[in-house]
Amino acid sequence: MKILLTGATGYIGKRLLPRLIAQGHELFCCVRDRSRFTAPPGMQGAVQVLEVDFLHRPSLDAIPQGIECAYYLVHSMSSSGEFDEMESTSAINFRDRMDALNVKQVVYLSGIVNKETLSRHLASRKHVEDLLASGRFSLTTLRAGIIVGSGSASFEIIRDLVEKLPFMIAPAWLSTRCQPIGISDVIELLLRCLKNEATYDRSFDIGGPDIMTYKEMLLGYADARGLKRAIVTVPVMTPRLSSYWLYFVTSTSFTLARNLVNSMKVEVVCRNNEIMQLLKLQPRNFNATILAAFEALEQNSLLSSWKDSMVSGRLNIHLADYVQVPEFGCLCDQRSLTVADPEAVLERIWRIGGDRGWYYLNWLWRLRGVFDKAFGGVGLRRGRTSAVSLHTGECLDFWRVLLADRGGRRLLLFAEMKLPGEAWLEFRIDDKNILHQTATFRPRGLWGRIYWYTLVPLHQIIFGGMIRRIAGNPTQEV
Repeated sequence: MKILLTGATGYIGKRLLPRLIAQGHELFCCVRDRSRFTAPPGMQGAVQVLEVDFLHRPSLDAIPQGIECAYYLVHSMSSSGEFDEMESTSAINFRDRMDALNVKQVVYLSGIVNKETLSRHLASRKHVEDLLASGRFSLTTLRAGIIVGSGSASFEIIRDLVEKLPFMIAPAWLSTRCQPIGISDVIELLLRCLKNEATYDRSFDIGGPDIMTYKEMLLGYADARGLKRAIVTVPVMTPRLSSYWLYFVTSTSFTLARNLVNSMKVEVVCRNNEIMQLLKLQPRNFNATILAAFEALEQNSLLSSWKDSMVSGRLNIHLADYVQVPEFGCLCDQRSLTVADPEAVLERIWRIGGDRGWYYLNWLWRLRGVFDKAFGGVGLRRGRTSAVSLHTGECLDFWRVLLADRGGRRLLLFAEMKLPGEAWLEFRIDDKNILHQTATFRPRGLWGRIYWYTLVPLHQIIFGGMIRRIAGNPTQEV
């Protein structure tokens, strides 16, 4: 069957894609930026990549005839203050194109909306559902509350809070009830809905067997990890203070933290679990979901992470526009060493950042991350998705991977930290086994130049030490 998968570079889409291919479907993946999409190894023949921006109606003409079913996994919650307007425009353009193509079924993943007064985020999700329901296709809507799994925003926030804070003074909304569901169960439900007429033109709340408060979720995580934690809730913490609390303690962006706080004040509990009986699925409980998430992390089998979304960073760029590093008006720190074992060097390059760090004076990198977070940047807490591999589009601490070409022996990063300008960091090994490390900065006005020249002494130390550590035993300096 020919299936359209939107949000193919997102947290859910990356996990759904290989399961659909394994079932023998032909996939058409919609991505806003083709350079961010990497098909799973051995599956390229079953995937066609379409560069589509749902906010730009003409780009939807790239979606071909013959599509039978589509998954709508497009959300804009943390990308802009106008996310609800963007979500509406995207939904209308998508709906009209699906109607024109005579698509039979659309499956939409939304949020639980069982209260009259909804947060702006949940109200937007419900409005998108109403817009899609007006299409000529059969709509199946799955409404989830908290999705928990390795790499999910909910799991990473819970992990950040519990692992770092033995004692928490927390907002009153931690007493709000929710019904978390594991990511594996969400994927299974999305698959079982496909071409299942019993789910046509219906919406279902989906959740696991446990109904618990956010406080109980944090303590449940602590129990699963064998940690003792104490949590005291106070009523005086305003939504803005709560947002800052999440922002500074966890790896989330402030915009996402603000929208999450507004949603967390609303109870999200399933009105019924009818779909579990309908599709014959027994969902995992919360404890089993947490243990499964940690097993994936320990085995380094993280398929996707919310942090790799462009909206987890400070910038929302089209990667291809930045792959060619500019030269005019730029300031550079260039260093080269001839290396004896290029494969070992390449391996070290591909493991840079995250828990391993930046090979030299890591405490200074961490300090830079603290300052970045304090001034509204992303800091270092995003880490990296995998300890051993890198892919274009992923986040890497306060960088974004613009190009990860292992075969071409080149890694190019773009800074998402707070800067008075734009910055690139490139590692490249040429045909003569010379390692080139280049830091490029395009300053924005006078302050940008003052910033660069003020840090030149530190650059001499940090960049010089970093390339020597990465090179291992260089044969000579070039």
